[in-house]
Amino acid sequence: MATNESPSPESSEPKLGGAGNESFDEFRNSFSYGSRTDLLFKFLKSGSEQLADEFLQELLDLTGGLIDDGDTAPIIEALVRAQSAAYSGPGSFEYDTRPFAVLDQPVSESRVALLTTTGHFAEGDDPKPFGMEGLTQEQVVKMTDEFGKADAVLSEIPIDTPVSKTMVRHGGYDIRATAADRNVSLPIDRMIELADEAVVGEFVNPAYSFVGLTSQLRLRKEIAPAWAARLKAAGAQAAVLVPI
Repeated sequence: MATNESPSPESSEPKLGGAGNESFDEFRNSFSYGSRTDLLFKFLKSGSEQLADEFLQELLDLTGGLIDDGDTAPIIEALVRAQSAAYSGPGSFEYDTRPFAVLDQPVSESRVALLTTTGHFAEGDDPKPFGMEGLTQEQVVKMTDEFGKADAVLSEIPIDTPVSKTMVRHGGYDIRATAADRNVSLPIDRMIELADEAVVGEFVNPAYSFVGLTSQLRLRKEIAPAWAARLKAAGAQAAVLVPI
């Protein structure tokens, strides 16, 4: 029988995710290795619920402006501000911010190495995490727990490696920008320019990279000292460190 009764507010209330009972907190957390995994937005879980709420409101507002004027800069700035705020709190580990050793000569006279935690490697030299070659970015994103317990593998990247032969794979951050331009987080070309301009004495060949999503205690106590000796053996007197 037909009725003129309006649906109750409860029955017409929109539900997040269509599940019927997803809270906003669950929604924002789902971007960090959850049902909506997106490493560009995983910071939504690290920050406060209020920060996530304010950022998403600002993002929606700026998207309207983007449609009108095509300017993406305000969205990028809002994203960087929100990420910085979310990650500004104390982390699980504390590190000494001072140099490990004082450089006793000018940088312009020094042999400088490049070391990054960005997961780059040269094509044909896959570090084969867990003995598995050819893992995709999508696969390693699902293996973050395994990477976090494993020892890191240091990849050597000859500094004359073509851009097209420079690979990247890392389950801890959004690699799209550095996949498009390696210098975003593996500044080989910038270091070559600095050496050509005599800003640094010499750029040590090869460059080095590893996946920073690894066992931090073993890295600090056992692996990093061995790597430092390896860089020194290659002639490095200083190093540019690029953490992710």
